[in-house]
Amino acid sequence: MTSQVAFAMETVYQQPVEFLAENLAGCQKQVLWLKGDTKARIEKLVDHPYPGVRIRYCEKEGKTAWVLDEIGKTEPITSGIIVDQGRVEQVRVLIFRESRGSEVHRSAFTRQYQNAALEGDQSLDRYIDGITGATMSVNALNRQVKLALLLDKVTRERSNDD
Repeated sequence: MTSQVAFAMETVYQQPVEFLAENLAGCQKQVLWLKGDTKARIEKLVDHPYPGVRIRYCEKEGKTAWVLDEIGKTEPITSGIIVDQGRVEQVRVLIFRESRGSEVHRSAFTRQYQNAALEGDQSLDRYIDGITGATMSVNALNRQVKLALLLDKVTRERSNDD
């Protein structure tokens, strides 16, 4: 009797620091503290407890850059997301650690997110066409993009309060 075991491998497509340098060079490093109802909004959006009390990001000329991790099936997927005034400008899978579903890193897939916005705090304003056999990776990317849009919204809300 033989058994096949699929082991996850880490594939680094781009280091986070390189993503930031390429897409938002000279950005100001910032910290978003998860105070008030922000953490509850995040946890409702991603549908699981969110660890930590702060999220680091970069900002430049109204654009924000987020490097976020989200579990696909069992391992984290690291993505870089650029948001410009509440709309997605760029999505890139930076590090993929799952054994399946790596097709989400292809630009043919990530292009679907360009100019996407958040409706309320929960949904994208468009349908994202999935990839057969990569449902959990697609869902993880959807959560990351929605999270980046929500976090950008929170930073803009807070800057308007100042």
